[in-house]
Amino acid sequence: MLWLFRSAGKKNANNKHYQFWCGTTIRQNNQPKELETNQFKDEKLNYIHLNPVEAGLVNEPEHYRYSSAIDYSGGKGLVKICFL
Repeated sequence: MLWLFRSAGKKNANNKHYQFWCGTTIRQNNQPKELETNQFKDEKLNYIHLNPVEAGLVNEPEHYRYSSAIDYSGGKGLVKICFL
């Protein structure tokens, strides 16, 4: 799979070496944003936590086992996290 990521990375000026993507389309409209305020940070964190719900994988964000949403709801997830 590494050769796929390397091949895709070489075709994209936004990458130096590798590109990883999910699904069948490659989106290149992502731009890094600084988390300048707590409100903006919370919006982005909620967006990330709600992705599995929107995809229909789970009914609640904290039910997705690979998400930090469980940590933010008082539980303990699979990976040690640093709270934002």
